[in-house]
Amino acid sequence: MVVKSIKEKSSSFFLYFCSKGFKKPASPQQGTKGNAVSSEQKQPGGWKAMPFILGNETFERFATIGLLSNFMVYLMKKFNMDQVSASNVLNIWSGVSNFAPLIGAFISDAYVGRFATIAVASVASFLGMLTITLTAWIPQLQPPQCPAEQQLHGHCISPSKAQLGVLLTGLGLLSIGTGGIRPCSIPFGIDQFDPTTEEGAKGINSFFNWYYTTFTLVILLTLTLVVYIQDSVSWVLGLGIPTLLMAASIVLFLIGTRIYVHVKPQGSIFSSIAQVFVAAYNKRHLRLPAEGQEFGVFYDPPLKEYVLSKLPLTYQFRFLNKAAITTKNDLEDDGSPKKRWLCSIQDVEEVKCLVRIIPIWASGIISFTAMAQQGTFTLSQALKMNRHLGPKFQIPAGSISVISMLTIGIFLPVYDRIMVPSLRKITKHEGGITLLQRIGIGNFFSILAMVAAGVFEQKRRNSATLHPGAAPISVFWLSPQLILMGFCEAFNILGQIEFFNKQFPEHMRSIANSLIFCSLAGSSYLSSIVVNVVHHVTGGHGHPDWLTNDINAGRLDYFYYILAVMSAFNFLYFLYVAHRYRYKGQVRIEPKSEPDVELSSM
Repeated sequence: MVVKSIKEKSSSFFLYFCSKGFKKPASPQQGTKGNAVSSEQKQPGGWKAMPFILGNETFERFATIGLLSNFMVYLMKKFNMDQVSASNVLNIWSGVSNFAPLIGAFISDAYVGRFATIAVASVASFLGMLTITLTAWIPQLQPPQCPAEQQLHGHCISPSKAQLGVLLTGLGLLSIGTGGIRPCSIPFGIDQFDPTTEEGAKGINSFFNWYYTTFTLVILLTLTLVVYIQDSVSWVLGLGIPTLLMAASIVLFLIGTRIYVHVKPQGSIFSSIAQVFVAAYNKRHLRLPAEGQEFGVFYDPPLKEYVLSKLPLTYQFRFLNKAAITTKNDLEDDGSPKKRWLCSIQDVEEVKCLVRIIPIWASGIISFTAMAQQGTFTLSQALKMNRHLGPKFQIPAGSISVISMLTIGIFLPVYDRIMVPSLRKITKHEGGITLLQRIGIGNFFSILAMVAAGVFEQKRRNSATLHPGAAPISVFWLSPQLILMGFCEAFNILGQIEFFNKQFPEHMRSIANSLIFCSLAGSSYLSSIVVNVVHHVTGGHGHPDWLTNDINAGRLDYFYYILAVMSAFNFLYFLYVAHRYRYKGQVRIEPKSEPDVELSSM
């Protein structure tokens, strides 16, 4: 699906690098505490390593995005799937692919390191793309071709179990590749620079700019040139070119092996999160001290080397504080912990950051579910509309999402350079508006986008059914819903990325960025559930269901209205949890009579 391949691997990344492009690099004073080697020992590959890393990234992105940007059409035309079945395959695969980075991050951080993870994952991605390319090349790996008229009425031969097995094997290998590449590629590039030097700090900033620039070019090329080749020239060529580029990315990546800085794995943050919950449960019978009497009760050692900021003790989710209570048998004579499950105040507060954010994170799932329809049913609409530009050229249906991407690309610089300074003068807030307000605006745009989608689908359907002999209306009637969805993504995804990164400690930002992909995964599964429920519940008594293959006979507009209602309830839920949210580091251990001091403002 375009959204679940392009929008996840392009929209969220596209917005991520837009946000990074507007930020300053890490200050040299922060040091390199998190690295496995000291700044004296570390000799960064720097820009010598960048041609290999950026080349690998560019080819890899071009390969995977180019392969999957038009995959919905491929499943419908080459595997004779109806749009509901194709949507289910892509939603489920997308969910797996977006949960996979959590596993990849754990393996990389705890065991093998980033270089090995990227190398193995790249090979898996190549094998996955090669497998899918073979399904287009070898006739025995796909069902017999079916005329469009028979496909419309569901009279085509479905793929066999063996053919589906080969296809799903390719998608599974791609998920493995995604799980390894996605969480490691950016940190591995940053590892090549020493942030303790001015040159290294500038290099990190330039790295993000080049990364964003190449990524934008890849998106535009894949949504136009590659999709055009797949639609108008050959599926084998359109899938084969990205596969060959993926092979080239592996070769380029391995050539630079001796130049790279290889940071050793430092252990995973997931183990310390589990430790806090286990310790709190084991000490559930202990009594917490009264406020103001905490001195000497909780374990509060000096910060670990890779932790850059200390979090104060808070009283929200107080039951977790028990994990840091020290008993007579917990400490050695030198003050070191005797028991494995003794946690520090810092450990406890880091887990609280995660617990506080979960309700905000959950609100993104339904909002992203609305976005997901761009690559399934919006594409189905485009296939039924007039896509001609002039007498000879026809816009590929898979390229229509360029409208949404262009909206994001044009709006973000305007927002950052014009709107934010103007709002800052009014609100006196550094970001113009708070990050929670930005996320809320994005949620509201998801409602507007689904309402617009329903309205314009009704117009398209009425034109097709009332004037069957007339030419279909222009595909650019889909522009309003795509533009609104672009605003939704610009506010929501960007707001969530920045919100998660600011509300987590620096060394937990791998989790912060993984949460976006978990939201996309959840939206994939929710989208699949909603599609299947609507498909099986609607229709009957001689009437087709709302999501029938022939969308002129269905009621896709009603489906969009359902999503609009879901988004409206989600917006109310978000307002509630956002109102109750307490920002990181706002509560200090002080007498109640003294005002709270905000340590970290948004």
